[in-house]
Amino acid sequence: MYQHKGQEFSLGGSAGAIALAPAGFGRRGPAVALPVRSASDFDLVPDLGARIGSRDWWRGLATLIALCGSAIALGPSLNRPVLAPAPAPLTGEAAEQARAQSISPLAYGADTGSRMAASDLVRPLGEAPERPMLELTAALGAGDSFARVLERAGVGAAEAKSVADLVAGTTPLSGIADGTRLDIRLGRRPNKFVPRPLEALAFRARFDLRIELTRVDGALRLTPIPIRVDHTPLRVQGVVGDSLYRAARAAGAPAGAVETYLRALAGKVSIGSIGSGARFDLIVEQRRAETGEVETGQLLFAGLDQGRRKLQLLKWNVGGRAEWYDAAGVGEKRAGLTRPVAGRQTSGFGMRLHPLLGYNRFHRGIDFGAGHGSPIYAVSDGRVAMAGRASGHGNYIRLLHGGNMATGYSHLSRFAVRAGQMVRQGQVIGYVGSTGLSTGPHLHFEVYRGGAPVNPKSVNFVSTSLLSGNELKAFRAKLAGLLSTPLR
Repeated sequence: MYQHKGQEFSLGGSAGAIALAPAGFGRRGPAVALPVRSASDFDLVPDLGARIGSRDWWRGLATLIALCGSAIALGPSLNRPVLAPAPAPLTGEAAEQARAQSISPLAYGADTGSRMAASDLVRPLGEAPERPMLELTAALGAGDSFARVLERAGVGAAEAKSVADLVAGTTPLSGIADGTRLDIRLGRRPNKFVPRPLEALAFRARFDLRIELTRVDGALRLTPIPIRVDHTPLRVQGVVGDSLYRAARAAGAPAGAVETYLRALAGKVSIGSIGSGARFDLIVEQRRAETGEVETGQLLFAGLDQGRRKLQLLKWNVGGRAEWYDAAGVGEKRAGLTRPVAGRQTSGFGMRLHPLLGYNRFHRGIDFGAGHGSPIYAVSDGRVAMAGRASGHGNYIRLLHGGNMATGYSHLSRFAVRAGQMVRQGQVIGYVGSTGLSTGPHLHFEVYRGGAPVNPKSVNFVSTSLLSGNELKAFRAKLAGLLSTPLR
């Protein structure tokens, strides 16, 4: 507060202004307040996006133009470089140390960190030392030999052959599955001009056998390690929903077994007639090793329960052919004739001029032209009633089939069956020749119904296998054993 000659000054703290008034007028009139602004109240860089057109906005625009103009005026010319001193390039150890501490692209070394330069104690190596041991794996390929796989892995030819012979003494090399993995360890060699010696070898020779070879006192010693295997079959049951295939797969049956199951059922029942609610039953070969591996094999049993009809099929081998038989021992039905020989038809059934006798004669069969020695096949299952010489037929075979049917094969060069033997459809029974009344190698084929010849083209065989006697007893015993298999 400062007062001089009747003038009084008062500072208004909150208003930020100075009140000026004569002393004589203090009570007769109000004081006049004049605003005073400090330098801090001026905003040199106002927001040009707010209060556009105001005094502060125009001042900010002027400041922006002034700053930009100053930067352009004071900046270097674009066509004249700025001269500055450049450091001398590094050479020698300084350059090597700077490179080691820098990050560079792969093409330029790409090494980082500090690296000491070579001193007098460093001696260059003539060659890099080899590893004392090498551990690697190899796989046995399709059609590959065991010894050749070892040779490709680096084992010497002589040692690879001795190892193969050693393994063959324990298990046949042909029984080792393709893709088998071999774990190999090679040892130290005296120089790089000789192969490394085999120190150890281990692989799974069979599902139930592992073989390990180790070098002891300079010689390889083989150790077979048996693996216990459980052969209990896998049984899967369930209820058919929208799809029999999807229901069986969802229950855990392997895809291949389900496909075989559907083909087995197709011979006895229409797959399309199997509705939802029917129950399926599959039994599949299975092997489980104590090491945890599981393998599934062929389908052994196919069952279907449709309520009013129950079907049980078991795969059974008779005479070298595996078929699906139901619980009563009835096998699959096979329709149609197998062509007896691979050749073209040269003469049909009926009246014709005989090429040797020279007059019309009833031809009781069909002739097929074929080369001498061509195989002749049984057109259907049957039993050999005759295999020998028969006048004008020459070497002749007669087969008896079910349903009072029989077939005859004439002019054979030699036989492949004997009288009383059972034959299967498609089995070779003899070979084409020109014996008897014949002008050249061909097959004369006849079909009989009740002993009378009929046109072979008018006949369609339907054959069914039936089990009987001891074969049927063994079949039913196997079926009962499978049905006792517990569920998975």
